[in-house]
Amino acid sequence: MQPGSIKKPKISYLNPGKVLRKESMAKTVCALKIDNLSVEVEGKRILTDVDLDVPRGEVHVLFGPNGSGKTSLIMSILGLSAYRVTSGKIWLNGKDITSLPINERVKAGIGVAFQNPPIIRGVKLGDIIRSFVGEGPDAEKKEHGLIETINFPRAFLERDLNLGFSGGELKRSEVLQVLVQEPNFVILDEPDSGVDVENLELTGKVISDFLKERSALLITHLGYILRYVDANLAHVMINGTVVCSGKPLVILSQIMREGYRWCEKCPKVKGERCELGEKPRL
Repeated sequence: MQPGSIKKPKISYLNPGKVLRKESMAKTVCALKIDNLSVEVEGKRILTDVDLDVPRGEVHVLFGPNGSGKTSLIMSILGLSAYRVTSGKIWLNGKDITSLPINERVKAGIGVAFQNPPIIRGVKLGDIIRSFVGEGPDAEKKEHGLIETINFPRAFLERDLNLGFSGGELKRSEVLQVLVQEPNFVILDEPDSGVDVENLELTGKVISDFLKERSALLITHLGYILRYVDANLAHVMINGTVVCSGKPLVILSQIMREGYRWCEKCPKVKGERCELGEKPRL
């Protein structure tokens, strides 16, 4: 079997008798496969035995309270040097990227929209956009089309990256950069945080259209992005590890009713109550 393939169907902790993916998909190559991953930062364990499979063409959502390890997982997938892998592997489209530098992982097809992107003085947003779309009439037409799609002011292209951007402008800037990059695997870190209703609706619909032929991992705390994006599967991260997986809206419903404290008990009580929950009103 090719590395990065699904070896066996995933069993939901929320309903131990339920197979989440059909046996016929057993040989499907994952867009992203994280196998027993443990990570340290400055000698402190921040991720422990993380297992996560995102098959090609699927969108998965990762829930978790603040400080649960969601952002640390993103940084580990990207390969930031401070995040030292002590055990386990990360596969992208069947390729082991665990030891690859950041630029090689990006070339392999990873695109990320960060929750809190840094301000970079001296680097214009427009320069980044044009580095992907290129020069010439066709490239300019594509650039204009993408900017209109995300309803982003053209004047912002001449500003230093993220300097003076509002919360909604930051989100649209990050999404715009992902759009022009055209990655085959997308990571969206809290796309619904700090955004007003109008901007959330706009970016949510753009993200939904963009992900129709791609694989993705959406990280969210509140789940508002699920108003616009249909996710195939949800995972919950607690204390640096994935504790359960199941139907996105069912898991979100349980979290909204009882919070993440209930999720901490989920593996111990087999999580059957999650399957009894109604879909939440988003």
